[in-house]
Amino acid sequence: MGRGLIAGLVAVLVLAGAGRPAAAIETLASEALLLETATGAVLFEKNAEKPMAPASMSKMMTVYMVFERLRDGRLSLDDTFRVSENAWRKGGAKSGGSTMFLEPGDRVKVEDLLRGIIVQSGNDACIVVAEGLAGSEDAFAEEMTVRGRELGLTDTVFRNATGWPHPEHLTSARDLAHLARRTIEDFPEYYHYYAEQVFTHNGIRQTNRNPLLYKGVGADGLKTGHTEASGYGLTASAVNRDRRLILVVNGLPSVKARSRESERLLAWGFREFHNYALFGAGETVAEAEVWLGSRATVPLVIDRDLTITLPRKARRDMAAKVVYDGPLPAPIALGDQVATLVVTAPGVEPHEVPLVAGADVGRLGLFGRLGAALRYLLWGESG
Repeated sequence: MGRGLIAGLVAVLVLAGAGRPAAAIETLASEALLLETATGAVLFEKNAEKPMAPASMSKMMTVYMVFERLRDGRLSLDDTFRVSENAWRKGGAKSGGSTMFLEPGDRVKVEDLLRGIIVQSGNDACIVVAEGLAGSEDAFAEEMTVRGRELGLTDTVFRNATGWPHPEHLTSARDLAHLARRTIEDFPEYYHYYAEQVFTHNGIRQTNRNPLLYKGVGADGLKTGHTEASGYGLTASAVNRDRRLILVVNGLPSVKARSRESERLLAWGFREFHNYALFGAGETVAEAEVWLGSRATVPLVIDRDLTITLPRKARRDMAAKVVYDGPLPAPIALGDQVATLVVTAPGVEPHEVPLVAGADVGRLGLFGRLGAALRYLLWGESG
């Protein structure tokens, strides 16, 4: 049997437009990744898997661990943790890092600690949470690494809860983007904390360091970072006309560069790319010929919604085809994977989606098979 193509589908899926795919963009960042959350498409990347120091962007994992316990009922927002001497000494004002200005011996609500970590980037708040949940920061960092691997953070090792410089405390831009996506999708009831611009604790008012929250670009998270080793970094997310992008940049030379580059890259992603909804789950994409079956064709059905992200200028040359070894021999069971839908566009990796049989097709009886064989010999009919 030859390899069949339903060529008519190509014409159906060619969309209006003109021009070539969007040109690549450059960035001053040492590492970067721009992700479309709805489809998982990477719009831009630079050294995305290179090991890098994440600085305070590590705190997204600390927060993730708290969010999980809140969702599962193991923790409540009104629970309190005690501020230890260790947390005050290592994460307080005298440490030289960002702080929530906690006092040793105080008991602080989980909700306030979350805001202290997210808005104020408090190292002391991170250590209090780590000690409260795991007994020590070292033990909590081990839990962070293990849970991170379970989530797919294959390039990440945590050695503390804060992002304080450590030669083995490393991640990648790809891992941080993945963690941001999981945070947004897994905890819609708690993600709003990342959009808060101001938090006051013990009479001390601090503002969120995320520059995009103040620019009116639809940003609602997530976390900045800075150390001498990492440079200036940001994991950000923004929504524009029902599209959400996630951006990770690191290794920038200044606060100004971090603000400028992150805004520019997000604007480029929203401007140059678009999501195209092609098929809905359960929709018949095409019909495939059947050999020696109780019906001549079988519907080819997609079992999931299919939306793809493309450069806007590439949509004119987008094409789709159904590929299968045909005609398909009967019997065929409803739901059997029998074909593949392949969507292509210039400069984009082919997108392949399985197609399943939309109906049962029985095998012809002896006389039916003999008749079909005769018709094939005489007239080349395959049914």
